[in-house]
Amino acid sequence: MQQQSVIKHIEYGGIMADNPTIYIINGPNLNMLGVREPEIYGHETLDDVAGKLEDKAKDLGLDIDMRQSNHEGHLIDWVQEAYANSAKAIILNAGALTHTSMALYDAIRAVETPVIEVHISNPAAREHYRTKSWISKAAIGTISGFGTQSYILALDAADNL
Repeated sequence: MQQQSVIKHIEYGGIMADNPTIYIINGPNLNMLGVREPEIYGHETLDDVAGKLEDKAKDLGLDIDMRQSNHEGHLIDWVQEAYANSAKAIILNAGALTHTSMALYDAIRAVETPVIEVHISNPAAREHYRTKSWISKAAIGTISGFGTQSYILALDAADNL
């Protein structure tokens, strides 16, 4: 059984019908938003972010499937699942796996589903080891440095694909 702190599938109108689905995949330690280094990541929780995304998705006529795991393999499985389920796009905040996971890079490269990389902070303005992103090498674009608003900007970008 896969365990993750946040897994939501948001449907509008009672059934999943014609609305395109955007997967929103969150990696390690994002379940600690609001607690972990609030001077960098702010005071909002991942559930707060999910609520804002639900509202935005409803306005755009999209369904979202939001998940979080601290385990790399879950993220890879979800990228492949999004592809298998014909998701319109994936919004991915891989956390620290951004800088280390060639396996996640390979998973993104293996599927045709567009991936938008998201970061709350601006990794390029942080520690040197955070400046390299395997994800950005496979993603269609990156949105970072706008706090949790980065997710909303990514959802707008996904809608416009």
